[in-house]
Amino acid sequence: MALRVGVIGGGQLARMMIAPAVELGLELQVLAEADGMSAQLAASAVGDYRDLEAVRAFAAEVDVITFDHEHVPQEILRALVADGVVVHPGPDALQFAQDKLVMRAKLQELDVPQPDWAAVRTADELQVFLDAHHGAGVVKTPRGGYDGKGVRVVRSAAEAQDWLDGLAAADALLVEELVPFVRELAQQVARRPSGQIVAYPVVETVQRDGVCAEVIAPAPAASERLSQVAEGIGRRIAEGLGVTGMLAVELFETDDDRILVNELAMRPHNSGHWSQDGAVTGQFEQHLRAVADLPLGSPAPRAPWSVMVNILGGPQSGTLGERFDGAMAEYPAAKIHTYGKEPRPGRKVGHVNVASDDLDDAVYIARAAAAHFL
Repeated sequence: MALRVGVIGGGQLARMMIAPAVELGLELQVLAEADGMSAQLAASAVGDYRDLEAVRAFAAEVDVITFDHEHVPQEILRALVADGVVVHPGPDALQFAQDKLVMRAKLQELDVPQPDWAAVRTADELQVFLDAHHGAGVVKTPRGGYDGKGVRVVRSAAEAQDWLDGLAAADALLVEELVPFVRELAQQVARRPSGQIVAYPVVETVQRDGVCAEVIAPAPAASERLSQVAEGIGRRIAEGLGVTGMLAVELFETDDDRILVNELAMRPHNSGHWSQDGAVTGQFEQHLRAVADLPLGSPAPRAPWSVMVNILGGPQSGTLGERFDGAMAEYPAAKIHTYGKEPRPGRKVGHVNVASDDLDDAVYIARAAAAHFL
């Protein structure tokens, strides 16, 4: 009987696991939050990932549990493990992707380079940190933020007073130094339970309004030192945190040549979408291999350059489907991926990948093909 992999969460990441699961001979089942979600083709159940009994019932029908997102509560994850369910990544690892304060403390323990940071509970504590860091800082809610949500650049404690006022007694905010970065990078690694690790090339990511807009693989002008440092950071975190599956490490490259860890994701990640068409083994296949404890595939690029451009928002009138013909006819080298989502301003509804010998051509084609869907 085929190994049954259960994915909690019915978003586009689960959707993009479907094809490689078929190719690997795995049976993919999805616990979707609602009917009609991106991964509806594999949705074998609909339920609330915060409902222990719903998650238990889903887990009883599969051999291993993995995730489309990091939001499943720790108490549910630990209950599954206590029940004997195989969970990858497990709760001991996922806690570091779920809580940024816990992550910062662990990375400090592992001696991983990161921005200066502090946990703050009062305006006075926040102001002390700002005063010690040139009067500016980045305040983050430790849990639940993504795509720029739960993040503020502040220059006085008053700018975060509403968040401070809303803290529960035992809670705190995370404040980090405002890093003087020249660009953002991402390093992906995959690790299987038996310990094998493979690393993808470090990539450059371009953010707009806090959302990833473009990725270039490998990062242009990346020195051998930069590539080695980024890969070393990814491997150290994967091993130190016990990550199983895909790990994405978002990085800052600073104006004084430091590489600092920004955030972590323990699942396939937007920064790795290029690998679907640009690497020997794409991140979605690799994640399934890893959580099933199968030998990992080669992460090597298929072409000198790969470019991913997100389709953000979608068309203001009509449907995404109506735009395929024109984009495919004009840009046959583009690989187009859509998520089955209704267009909405700022929403990720798809992406375009282009692999090429020429970086300028890849950027132009990917941007132009993506623009057909706007």
